[in-house]
Amino acid sequence: MKSSRLVSILLLLQTRGRMTAAQLAEELEVSVRTIYRDVEALGAAGIPLYGDAGHAGGYRLLDGYRTRLTGLTADEAEALFLAGAPGPAAQLGLGSVLAAAQLKVRAALPPELRAHADRISGRFHLDAPGWYADADETPYLPAVADAVWNSRVLNVLYRRWREPTDVERRLEPYGLVLKAGRWYVVAGPGPRTYRVDQILRLTATDEEFTRPDEFDLAVYWTAYQRDFHNRLYRGEAVVRLAPGMTLAGPVKGEVRVQEDGWTRVTVPIESVDHAHAEFLRLGTDIEVLEPPELREKIAGTVAELAERYGNSGAHGGD
Repeated sequence: MKSSRLVSILLLLQTRGRMTAAQLAEELEVSVRTIYRDVEALGAAGIPLYGDAGHAGGYRLLDGYRTRLTGLTADEAEALFLAGAPGPAAQLGLGSVLAAAQLKVRAALPPELRAHADRISGRFHLDAPGWYADADETPYLPAVADAVWNSRVLNVLYRRWREPTDVERRLEPYGLVLKAGRWYVVAGPGPRTYRVDQILRLTATDEEFTRPDEFDLAVYWTAYQRDFHNRLYRGEAVVRLAPGMTLAGPVKGEVRVQEDGWTRVTVPIESVDHAHAEFLRLGTDIEVLEPPELREKIAGTVAELAERYGNSGAHGGD
């Protein structure tokens, strides 16, 4: 919608400063001609917007001009307050900052949008960690976050899974990621990924580093997860699933429904031992066909269980 686009142009110029028509068009996915018309409309509405010609030209707002947040839609106001995660913000030492920011945004909203924001805050709560694990202790998280923000080098003692387990590392922290309730810091050189809860000792330094211009945290994390799963699933298994049964994990290749209603699928697995434990949880709703060693291992466990429970009476009674 044009009104929404006009507000977007205004906020882009307010937050980024001078921008060319081509840059605005690319950001908003419209033509340059459309930007020209929108800029004229903003000027006609009394917005102090100026255009400079030349190589270093572009559109800019009069210095000191700020707009209230009256351009937000109801959905945008709700999403804004839903995105403010109080738990992670508090862990980063920003709990009071987030609360103050939300209070200021709420005060700037028109009454009808303020009601939407209050409703979303009262009806949705984010709790990232799982049920069956205590939250990781991350005493150094605020210090890591400060180093990320200020581009400062950290010297840490880090515990890894292989020998030697405790190693000294010099980190240039590029960014923080919260995944399933666990904090990770992506740091150079490399970059590489480190669990914040595995930092045993941390020394902040005054040494500054330059974050690579081409580094994109979201792009890096997506590639890191893909590589992690490729390294994690080193094998595969062919299984049959009972009617109505599905697997939560990935499936490879074609899914074939057989005449008896069972589904034959190929799934990636970490190892025979890991798949053995995972598939046993599904009981009689799954049959492993391949690999033979996994099928034999499950058959052996089932036979042992049948024998144990079949003879259970011999161990009970008086």
